[in-house]
Amino acid sequence: MAEKGEAQPADWWFYHLEGARLVSALAPLLEKCLENHWRVLVSSPSAEVLEALDHDLWSYRDGSFLPHGLKGASIDARRQPVLLSTACEGVNGARALMLLNGQDATGEGFERIMVVFDGKDTAARETARDQFRRARKAGSTVRYFQQKPGGGWVENKA
Repeated sequence: MAEKGEAQPADWWFYHLEGARLVSALAPLLEKCLENHWRVLVSSPSAEVLEALDHDLWSYRDGSFLPHGLKGASIDARRQPVLLSTACEGVNGARALMLLNGQDATGEGFERIMVVFDGKDTAARETARDQFRRARKAGSTVRYFQQKPGGGWVENKA
C-alpha cells in the first residue's frame, strides 16, 4: 500500500482474446475509457498492427466515431484522445495504457494498464503472465477477463 502522498500503483486489467478481431475487442474498451473522460495510449511493438488498427477504428461499426491518431502520422500526438504508438510514452496525457502483442511496460504514470493478448500467441501470453505476477507482487489491483464466445467478457477470479 502506498504511503500518503505517494502515487498509487496502476490497476492492471488483463483481457484474454479468444479469436475475435482485435478491433472488435478493443473498440468497446476504448469507448468506455472515453466515456470516463480518460485519454488512452495504445501501444504495440508492431507498427503494422497499429496501422491496421488505425484503419479499422474508423469503420469498426456503422455510425461509429472513435477519435484517435497514429503517432508519427501528420497529427499532433498531444491532442489525441486515443493515441496509437510503438512507444509507451503518454505524450497525449493518457491515464490508461493498453498493451498489445506482448508489449511490456512498467505502468508508471498511468492509472490503469490494460493488457490485451491473444490466447494463441504463446509469447504474448507468457508476457501477460509475467506482468500479472509482477503487478500482483507490487500490490496493484489485478483483474483478469476472458472473452466469451460471440463477444463480451467474463471476469475470472484469479
